[in-house]
Amino acid sequence: MQTKMTAAARSVPLKQNGTVFGILLAISLVHLLNDTIQSVVPAIFPIVKDSLSLTYTQLGLIAFALNATASVLQPAVGLYSDRKPQPFLLPLGVVSTLLGVLGLAFASGFWTMLLSVVLVGVGSSVFHPESAKVAYLAAGPRRGLAQSIFQVGGNAGQALAPIMTALIFVPLGQPGILWFSLLAVLAIVIQLFTARWYSGRLRSDAAGKRSRSGAGIPLANRGKVAAAISILVLILTSKMAYLAGITSFYSFYLLERFGLSVGQAQWCVFAFLAAGAVGTFFGGPLADLWGRRNVIWFSILGALPFAFLLPYVNFTLSIVFCVIIGFTIMSSGSVNVVYAQELLPGNIGTVSGLFFGLAFGAGGLGAAALGALADSTSIEHVIKLCAYLPLIGLLAIFLPSDRKLKIWAEEAERSQAAKSGSGSSGA
Repeated sequence: MQTKMTAAARSVPLKQNGTVFGILLAISLVHLLNDTIQSVVPAIFPIVKDSLSLTYTQLGLIAFALNATASVLQPAVGLYSDRKPQPFLLPLGVVSTLLGVLGLAFASGFWTMLLSVVLVGVGSSVFHPESAKVAYLAAGPRRGLAQSIFQVGGNAGQALAPIMTALIFVPLGQPGILWFSLLAVLAIVIQLFTARWYSGRLRSDAAGKRSRSGAGIPLANRGKVAAAISILVLILTSKMAYLAGITSFYSFYLLERFGLSVGQAQWCVFAFLAAGAVGTFFGGPLADLWGRRNVIWFSILGALPFAFLLPYVNFTLSIVFCVIIGFTIMSSGSVNVVYAQELLPGNIGTVSGLFFGLAFGAGGLGAAALGALADSTSIEHVIKLCAYLPLIGLLAIFLPSDRKLKIWAEEAERSQAAKSGSGSSGA
């Protein structure tokens, strides 16, 4: 018995209720590498549109293929991993990403590009649910902070996309993608380390039960929880569709309206995404202090007026507005996930897979629809239309308060305790 306890202690670097910052930073770094590679796809749009003679519709379909692949697979991976955690999926997902990167570097047309982005999408769909569970296990009591650390890596990776276009793809072209295979190899090495830690936590009885079993939802609250989840889904869908419009097509709008170079336009998109990464980081800790729903409200009301004015201001103000919109609209990025995890206790992988997958799917559908609309109308029309998407976020008025969430969680714990007690008596 003592030998087993000693081995378990060695497998857990800190106390079960402590925050393991080393693991959080590792998983955030891989999130950065994963999303940096994934962001290569829209980053090379201004390059491959001419070199491969692609239309806006084809570019939208490529973005859709990337995001839809992750959208379909992530919830399934999350559901499976909740029932049977699979640490080996952490490095295996990045292997698929590596193959996709190599394919992108040598793609010669629309269909080879499409196949390559599907491989990248598969890698992303495998990465997110299990990695989110690792972040949850390493969080301790600081769930908002832990989720922010995990997600800020992804947002930072997305923010690097326009810089990559300006500094790598403009001078080197499509073959410059080969450099990103080195990032994939680094991510695989880190994931092997993380998977080993994850396996050690799962060998601990307490951590294993916490990651695989949940309190459940009392029957009286199931309808309310389903309604709240549906509202979160709609809010996230509108937000990701807006982000897809900005990241995929705003650079083209800047080129047309202000006569910028590709590199200059990409720096503007970088300002938007970098501000979003900062907003994601601060959103989690602020939610721990001020409440989840309050931060969700801030992300919506803070972005709305600037989103409406963005298509009508001059170039200097457009940069300022991009920074404000990026920070505010992404400040609830991690909060939405933590909020949903508290609504559905014990289903960390499923919730993460659903919300990350939904984010990819909504972004992909948005990119495809907006690309087709740009071909039939104009880029300016698309950017003006995007301004209305954040309005859907006003549905947050129907979300339950943080106090109500706490009450539901306590009811769920009592319900689970009663079931466990009756089960023990029956045995």
